[in-house]
Amino acid sequence: MAFSRKDKLKYRFERYLNKGGSSIFMSLFVVFMVLFILIIGIRFLMLQSNPDLAHPDHGSFWDDIWATWLQLTDPGNMNQDNAAPSWLKITTILSGVVGVIILSMLIAFITTTLENVFYNFRKGRGKVIEEEHTLILGWNERVVDIIRELIIANESEKYASVVILSNEDKEEMDDLIAKRLPDTKTTRIVTTTGDYANINELKRVNITGAKSVILLANCSESSSHADKLGSDVLAVKSIMAIISCQDGTNDIPIIAEIFTEEKREIISFFKDDNIIALDSWDIMGKLLVQTSLTSGLEMVYNEMLSFDGCEVYFYEDKWNGVKFGDLPYHFKDGVPLGVYNEEDGLRLRPEEDYQLVKEDQVIILAEDDSTINFESSPIIKPVELKLSGKKLEQRSKNILILGWHNVAEIFIRESADYLTAGTKVKILFNEPSDELKSKVNQMKKAYTDFEIELVNSDPLKLENLQEVDPFANDNIIILSQNTEELSADKIDSDTLIILLLLRNIKNESGIEVTTNIITQVLNSENQEIITQTDVDDFIISNKLITMILAQLSEEPLIKALYDDLFSEDGSEIYVKPADLYFSEFPQTVRFGDLIGLAGKREEVCLGIRKGAMSKDSDSNFGVRLNLPKDEKVKIEEGDFLVVLSEDEL
Repeated sequence: MAFSRKDKLKYRFERYLNKGGSSIFMSLFVVFMVLFILIIGIRFLMLQSNPDLAHPDHGSFWDDIWATWLQLTDPGNMNQDNAAPSWLKITTILSGVVGVIILSMLIAFITTTLENVFYNFRKGRGKVIEEEHTLILGWNERVVDIIRELIIANESEKYASVVILSNEDKEEMDDLIAKRLPDTKTTRIVTTTGDYANINELKRVNITGAKSVILLANCSESSSHADKLGSDVLAVKSIMAIISCQDGTNDIPIIAEIFTEEKREIISFFKDDNIIALDSWDIMGKLLVQTSLTSGLEMVYNEMLSFDGCEVYFYEDKWNGVKFGDLPYHFKDGVPLGVYNEEDGLRLRPEEDYQLVKEDQVIILAEDDSTINFESSPIIKPVELKLSGKKLEQRSKNILILGWHNVAEIFIRESADYLTAGTKVKILFNEPSDELKSKVNQMKKAYTDFEIELVNSDPLKLENLQEVDPFANDNIIILSQNTEELSADKIDSDTLIILLLLRNIKNESGIEVTTNIITQVLNSENQEIITQTDVDDFIISNKLITMILAQLSEEPLIKALYDDLFSEDGSEIYVKPADLYFSEFPQTVRFGDLIGLAGKREEVCLGIRKGAMSKDSDSNFGVRLNLPKDEKVKIEEGDFLVVLSEDEL
């Protein structure tokens, strides 16, 4: 096909303009200069053909050139030719008109360009110059809590930074962070908008200089399967982009929220210990089961998982052949939980006579890594205490679930490993969908030892709660009242209403109840409101998930600990009644003596819980972990020991 010269020139001109702002500016400048030369040429020809047209104030033609330039750049200078002959004023008029048109175009172009520059500044599209930063990819309701934990973790550093790359509007991100986190201490928070699965965008935020990456899901657990699958696909693509930015070899810890087992398996194909695919809600379901077995567990995990309190560290030293049973007494600060080495992996609660070797790292619960120090000689000698010998019996339970969340399915699945046959699970939900009915029917077939019942009833109505006699159950678990994707505050508001209704029923009954009320709290800022009710335990789901994500970003090796703690086959943390250890009360003993006493049950004592303070938020609901070994504590009836144990018995 033949193209005309006109079409070719037009095409080339369009291609030139498409190169960007510089080509447009140069085009306007060239047009301006051509017209300037043209007008000067016309003026020169007019003066050459008729010298009488010369301006009386101009000594040479250079004065005419200067006057024309001034008239082009500022039409107000046209009055300089007031004394010029009328014919010469034709060039003056041309200069003014051309100047107005061309300069207006230039001013408009410059204004538009500056607006785009400032727009990009506001949208955070500039290059991020940070090193050793924690990079958060994506945005969801947990991001503020993650940043809060990282701020605490970075307090000991002089300069630290967190960079957030997401598809959200930068101004909205900045406004929310400024509102929720007014004091970021030593941590700079940098937000930027972009596609975090794009290699160029990852390079823009200096992915290769990042200390770690937290890859957030872009939807919630209550979203549709299609949305969750889309989130997982984007996460896998992002991981591949991160590896590509490092020339195919990953050296950065990547912590990713992944909903589906299929995509977690795909991520495992990378065979990279630095890449951790986390099923957050599976952990929450297991924690919900453990909390239903032992009250106060959420507060224990809240302190262990947060950077603000006792933390778990991997510590190595010259052990001098010390036995694990004697190891706690060689630390002024810290309670050893187990050992880790490359060959054997993680071992929690090894035998008391296990002799540590130089390759071992100790997993230790301590106030700070700077306070951990292995003493060659024991700091105290524990007193031999008599163990009561009492044990709890595994039994069936009656459980009332008010509402529904996918975590309930995990709860029932995990409960099958802890509770005996005859356990009854009643689920109250308003107008359950066919999908929920199908799920319950599937669980009935899968867990034949359990009696599972779905009741179409609205837990937000007092008469419906009274009808099911809630305090005849061992546990009441309060979850979301809607399977649709709702805000965390809306779900927590419904939870608060149900708690108030339950308190009313309890007060009206006039009898002492032993039912344990456990509720899921999504927004950590609602904790103080929730504690005003009679709730026994609350699991701040989003907060605990963010703590896990933040800790893994700082120490990926801790994933092995989580896998063990939240597995029924491994060691778990329990808050056990003190009468399993003592026959008489009160008892005044040192914390170091409690460690020795728990060791007789092949357990590790992490701390205590005072029963009289179980409702006091100011004292962390009675929970104290990692006490000084020589501190004397008074153990009374109704108190508890926080232990790492094989089971809850």
